[in-house]
Amino acid sequence: MCLAVPGRVLDIGEKDGTRMATVDFGGVQKEVCLEYLPDLQVGEYAIVHVGFALQRLDEESAKQTLELFAQLGMLQEEFGDPWEQAAAAGGDPWPFADDPDPDPDPDSDPVPGAGRPAPALAAPQEEGRP
Repeated sequence: MCLAVPGRVLDIGEKDGTRMATVDFGGVQKEVCLEYLPDLQVGEYAIVHVGFALQRLDEESAKQTLELFAQLGMLQEEFGDPWEQAAAAGGDPWPFADDPDPDPDPDSDPVPGAGRPAPALAAPQEEGRP
């Protein structure tokens, strides 16, 4: 689902002739096109949808909405890693975590041998030789 999310403009610049801004969405920063709000200034809030600032918003409304989205987990849904979200939806842990498997007992893994290096292959033996 795509949301229109309020964000605060951190800085404004130009990229390939288009007015762009770095916008903060409750801790997540994204690049946003300002072509629909050409007079938007640093420090102001705007509602952003699919990378475009669409409407100016007052600070209090923006903060209330961001807080509500955070409580509902919608900021993670909107800005989080889609692969990580798919793994979680499937009931699997995210396999690329920064810390290693906290379970040192490999025999308790649901898939034996998972996460361990493959054994080295032995050289083929010719028939008739021991």
